Amino acid sequence: MNIVVQLSRIIVGALFIFSGFVKLVDPIGSQYKFQEYFSESVLNMEFLIPYALPFAILLIVAEILLGVTILIGYKPKITVWSLLILTLIFLFLTWYSAYYNKVTDCGCFGDAIKLTPWETFYKNVILIALIILLVLKVSMIKPVFGGKIPKIITLISLASFLFIIQHVLTHLPIIDFRAYAVGKNIPEGMVFPEDGSIPPVHDFMLEDAQADLAPELLQKEKLMLIVIYNLDKSDENGFSAIRETATKALKKGYTVYGVSASFTDDLLEAKEKHNFPFEFLFCDETTLKTMIRANPGVMILNKGTVMQKKNWVDVDEIKL
Repeated sequence: MNIVVQLSRIIVGALFIFSGFVKLVDPIGSQYKFQEYFSESVLNMEFLIPYALPFAILLIVAEILLGVTILIGYKPKITVWSLLILTLIFLFLTWYSAYYNKVTDCGCFGDAIKLTPWETFYKNVILIALIILLVLKVSMIKPVFGGKIPKIITLISLASFLFIIQHVLTHLPIIDFRAYAVGKNIPEGMVFPEDGSIPPVHDFMLEDAQADLAPELLQKEKLMLIVIYNLDKSDENGFSAIRETATKALKKGYTVYGVSASFTDDLLEAKEKHNFPFEFLFCDETTLKTMIRANPGVMILNKGTVMQKKNWVDVDEIKL
């Protein structure tokens, strides 16, 4: 029995660490997922939408930290019960998503691994069984290290996780699992897989008043896209840096466009107010949020291949 308990402990700990890590490097993605769950069409708890990011950070840190503590055997009773409560919450959300077909991707592994709601639900059922075993046999869970070492490891881990979250919120995800990551080719991502599933890149359009300019722009060797997915939610402190970067790019022969899902009148007003040296094109807001976790942010493309991505705070690092 001890072997089964220790094996369960390793599986649960490793799974929670992996699941937490892929979200730790991109907490904005988890924020968007919470916003989707809180929306009127899902849980109808829209009053919680403004708190989606704190919820996401709390969940991510709790998930990965519990994975660490179960592996090192720190505070085993508190840990296993916390794991059980957290997994029961996950179980309800994934069941709700699967049964009512509300959220097609629960985001439990971020953008690293995509599972259907039912696949995630059954995964959580197995996880619950393993955790219940750990609850029943918690006396067999002993610290891997003696003395204060488990506590020190836990505190260092917590500090490290909070530092990583602060870093990626200020800049961009450390690891980008999305189809718009640096090195990815957008036109290639639009190709339908042989199994007929939805391609990684979809709903990608760069529209002006007359047509979709995406096919033409994705052929250019020097293309800069200034992504401001929503003017009302954008950080205006970054507009001067964006303007300077766009001006430099234009002087070096780049084609520069702003891309947003905001209303045309608002974009025209912003262009005049902030003296932007570029025109705006329309793109779906969800697509823009997927492209870059910044508002505003900058993307450099060469014939459809993403060469550079920067949050506005780092635009001085862009190599033109």
